[in-house]
Amino acid sequence: MRKILHIITRLDMGGSAQNTLRSCISLSGNRYRIILVHGLSYESNMTTEEMGIVSGKLSIAEKKGVQVVPLASLIKRIDPVQDFLAFLFLLKLIVREKPDIVHTHSSKAGALGRLAAWLARVPVILHTPHGHVFYGHFSHFASKVFLLIERVFDNITDCTIALTNGERNDYVKLSVSKPDKLVTIHSGVNVEAFMNSEIELEEKRKSLNIGSNDRVVGTVGWLLPIKGPVYLMNAMEQVWSKNSDVKLMFVGKGELEAELRAMAKKTGYEDRVLFPGWRNDIHEIMQTFDIFVLPSLNEGMGRVIVEAMAAGKPVVASRTGGIPDLVINGETGFLVEPGDSDGLAGAINHLLDNPALRQKMGKEGRRRCRLFSEELMIEKLDRLYQKLLA
Repeated sequence: MRKILHIITRLDMGGSAQNTLRSCISLSGNRYRIILVHGLSYESNMTTEEMGIVSGKLSIAEKKGVQVVPLASLIKRIDPVQDFLAFLFLLKLIVREKPDIVHTHSSKAGALGRLAAWLARVPVILHTPHGHVFYGHFSHFASKVFLLIERVFDNITDCTIALTNGERNDYVKLSVSKPDKLVTIHSGVNVEAFMNSEIELEEKRKSLNIGSNDRVVGTVGWLLPIKGPVYLMNAMEQVWSKNSDVKLMFVGKGELEAELRAMAKKTGYEDRVLFPGWRNDIHEIMQTFDIFVLPSLNEGMGRVIVEAMAAGKPVVASRTGGIPDLVINGETGFLVEPGDSDGLAGAINHLLDNPALRQKMGKEGRRRCRLFSEELMIEKLDRLYQKLLA
């Protein structure tokens, strides 16, 4: 068996972590021996339930033969002492295990892991950034620094996996890498869970404080600036002026929750805004939505959009990052410019006024979502590994 060592900074309920776990579990077996090194994810501030789910998936991985290696010094924030300790650990581990491929995930693990792999003369160094940070995340200066770092590390990287063609194009346009060193493999989603979710809809709506005559505009994800929830809240003032029967649901958690609650109170529609927090029943909650919205300022891919399409929901999202790979404007939903609250409001109101269009877009989304299934992701990743090893 060929040996593949994965390294990821945070192993939480985020898309990059779930993508990596699924890849390790699915590919461990007859062809590959998988080693997974991960940080302890303290910075994710996971709930007890979230930690339990991650722990359960790690147990499944170990039963499948994955060697799981926790690394306390591998953290997201920059810390010279911890970063150096993490680097030394990775270097020693790579020298001892002699993997055929080192596959790194996200920025911190990507930098430390690729440097250690290069010094240890690993035959193949592969990196998946899971969405870049070249704009939208940090200040202009910080973004330039990250851009420079990635350009330098590309010199010791054999291949970089982009989640979407949009992300791949950014890497070429910004001179981070060359086309022949880039490959697009979408982050796989368990579409069946969303396509075949059987629930008692009225009971679910009632449990979420949704009235029998309410329509729901919903979003799912971190309540962080990069995800643009403030722009959605601003847009809803225009929506409520025309459609007072609509409720807005923010499913998730994050630093902006208090600000969003204050904004809701200021609008006078506080009773129209729901904050159910982090949930493990997204496949069921998605069924209560009439429209799904993702107002991100930058997005590597936006796996939750695939989940919404699988649930048969029309999508309103920002035209940024990898989102245009998923949403076909005018067919499965509408794309607006990042940070455009007026554009969000216009698209949402148009869909609210046209139930037949919502249904048509939802059906097209259910057809399209299979292009982003977990099975297809694993198949493409396996083919890539075989090509690189050859």
